[in-house]
This record gives sequence, structure tokens and C-alpha cells, in this order.
Amino acid sequence: MLPVVLLAGGFGTRLSEETALKPKPLVEIGGRPILCHIMEHYSRYGMKEFYVALGYKGDCIKQYFLNYPYLQSDVTVRLGEGQVQVTESRGSDWTVHLRDTGLHTTTGGRLYRLRDQLRGDTFLMTYGDGVSSVNLRALLDYHYAQGKLATVTAVRPRGRFGTLTFEGERVTGFKEKEPAEESWINGGFFVFEPGVLDYLEDDRTELEGEVLGRLARDGQLAAFKHRGFWECMDTLRDKRYLEELWDSGSPPWIVEEGAAAAVAAGREAARWS
Repeated sequence: MLPVVLLAGGFGTRLSEETALKPKPLVEIGGRPILCHIMEHYSRYGMKEFYVALGYKGDCIKQYFLNYPYLQSDVTVRLGEGQVQVTESRGSDWTVHLRDTGLHTTTGGRLYRLRDQLRGDTFLMTYGDGVSSVNLRALLDYHYAQGKLATVTAVRPRGRFGTLTFEGERVTGFKEKEPAEESWINGGFFVFEPGVLDYLEDDRTELEGEVLGRLARDGQLAAFKHRGFWECMDTLRDKRYLEELWDSGSPPWIVEEGAAAAVAAGREAARWS
């Protein structure tokens, strides 16, 4: 089972309406923290061990997972004996390592703080505020085929403004702006080999510009182009958009569980276990 690192320590200042009281990864979509939506996506592909890199209001994330077994289950509380018993569990079978990585640590610095736990094998990493329909098995197969130290998932962000069509002065149609074919950006959902850890120096190491830039110059960074759904919850507008998608009954980041969980036999499948 390959471990997954989740960066969950940022201040989330552009979503201050929510993050004044909680860290952004705990902001809820459909009644569940966006962090859990991300973890469920990985879990559908058989990846159930997570390292959560904490920072701003990390105690809130710790408290959430400490209470998670009870919140997701039926419980019996024996008040006289001071005992709590889980009578029927409906929670997830995840292993969640909650690691304090500093309040002002950069993204690369948070990974640097986890380096001793990640030396063994390939690992995955993403941010704690973005959901996607990316096929993680295809991503891993692509990464292994490229033979690089790192693979980043490239995505095309949703257009921020819709377009209107007219007949004279009358509006005849409206549709969301299509993303430009050339506007590929870093969508997270990385795959890293342990050698990437040698590019990290300290808490101030920037992942996005410094580390990825050096990997690219060294010919060690591949890009997996994902043309499906991807959305980062950066602002209140983004949160509302994700809530609308959830309320539609078919949120596009929920993939078919049977298809996602299927792992073919052979050498590549063995590398996952």
C-alpha cells in the first residue's frame, strides 16, 4: 500500500469566511470536510495510509480524527463506568498519521518534515483543498513508465466567466467558459520517488517553484495531463460551486468504486502493495 501525503497546514486566507474558525481542509462540502472527500478518492484505489501535514489550526484536524470513530458509528455510553463502546462501525478503514509540521512552514518544508517516514518507496501527495476525478491508477502507471523522480498532474482550470450568445440585443444562450487548451497548471496529485526528498533542504523550501523547477531542469519531472474534472476550493465562490455539484446528486469527483478499486495482477499491481 503506497502512502499518501496531504498538505493541510495553510492559513486559507482567501476563504477567511470559513477559515477564521477552522482550517480549510475541514471546510465541509455536503456535510463532510473536503479533506475526507480527497481521502475517499485515494481510498477507492486501495490507498488507505495517509500522512496529514498539519499547521494552522492543526489541533482541529486532530480532534476531528480522534472523534471520527464515534461520529461515524453507533455507540453505547456507560456513564456509571465511564466507558464508550462502538456497537456498529460505519467509518473508513484508514490509517491516518497526523503530523505537526509547523505554523509557517512552506509546502516543501512540510514534506521535508516527513522525510524520515517516506524514504521507503514511491509515495503520493496532494493539497488538502482540491478534488478531482483523476484516475490514480492511470497516474501511477504513467509515472512508472516515465521513469522520473516525480510526476505532477497537469489540469486545465475551469473558466471563471461564462459566455453569452446573442441575436441582436436578445441573449439566446449562456454557457461556462471553456478552459484554453494551452492553460495547463499544477493540479497537485503528485507521485514522488524517495529521491525527491534529497531536493528538500529545510522548512523554507518551496515545493512549487524551487523543487519542481529543479526537478524539471534535471529532466526528472513528468506531467500527467488530466482532462477531466478538477476544482480547487480557494474562495467562498469555489465552495458554493462544489456544494452545487454535490447537491446535484452526481458530484464529478466521485468515481465508480468498482472500476477504481480494480487492480490488475502483475508487476505493476504488486508495486502498489
